[in-house]
Amino acid sequence: MPPASPGPILRRRRLGTELRRLREAAGLTGEQVIDRIGWASASKLSRLENGRSRPDPQDVRDLLSLYGADEASHAELLGMTQEAGDIRGWLRNFPVMTQQQRAFAELEAGCAEISEYNPVLVPGLLQTPGYAHLRIASARQVAEGAGDPEAGEDTRTEVRARQARQSLLTRGADAPRYTAVLEEAALGRRAGPPEALRDQLRHLCELAELPNVTLHVLPRDTQINQFYLPPTAFSVYRFADPLDPETLAIEGGFTDVMSTEVNTLNRYKVVFEWLCTAALSASDTLSWLNESSGRVSDVAAPPTATYGSATAPAQRRGHTGRLTER
Repeated sequence: MPPASPGPILRRRRLGTELRRLREAAGLTGEQVIDRIGWASASKLSRLENGRSRPDPQDVRDLLSLYGADEASHAELLGMTQEAGDIRGWLRNFPVMTQQQRAFAELEAGCAEISEYNPVLVPGLLQTPGYAHLRIASARQVAEGAGDPEAGEDTRTEVRARQARQSLLTRGADAPRYTAVLEEAALGRRAGPPEALRDQLRHLCELAELPNVTLHVLPRDTQINQFYLPPTAFSVYRFADPLDPETLAIEGGFTDVMSTEVNTLNRYKVVFEWLCTAALSASDTLSWLNESSGRVSDVAAPPTATYGSATAPAQRRGHTGRLTER
């Protein structure tokens, strides 16, 4: 099972935030800190405060002494430093984890809530091995066609790594609350052969029955707010510790972008609310998935099914609470 505690990437970000707060409370600029500690690199502090480098315990001790941090802060932040640097220890929980998927696995660990949308794919946490193999193998063909010498790990290893990540949804009482909006196109004939789609649809039916999982299918012709079109796939991660910053991951196909900037996060939360409102309710989604899994054949794609009123999408689901308020 994936660990419930945050991964090293999140620990680095939290540590950087706390160190920046202490520096500002001490009334010191970055240049003053570099000068007083005697670091050779002017960017060293910036990388540390932005969570972009593995922290050295002695560097953190030097900063805490300079900032006049109290004993409790010393103990907390030095413990955080150890967690932020213990990549190997953390990866022991993921014996098959690959470099390509590590960043997402670290974000997912320690999450209290995950919200995901993808316009063309079933999100990785919901994929069957067969569907995942299709996605990984087809993406690798692009990399090979572009002459990329580092096309990635063996496809089977990548699939096992994705399955290792998925176990967080069923890890028990501390499993995160997971909500996903799936475009109908992600389950159409372009996604794979009938047997793979049938297995994927049935798997989604099983996941939709979990108490912590909510799925919504967005039919292809459904209007989102005032004809809004989401341009990218994205995920929003909220963590159990309220001091760990919410994180946005934007999937661009061949590159991913991570952000903790509040204004950007809030925009994507608004979009996710619109998507949930426009999509089928959780119960209608389960009916859609069950019906579609029974109709997939060698000559037909999952049909477009409609449930409830098409003229009042906001009334089709019991969406409680705004994400921006949480």
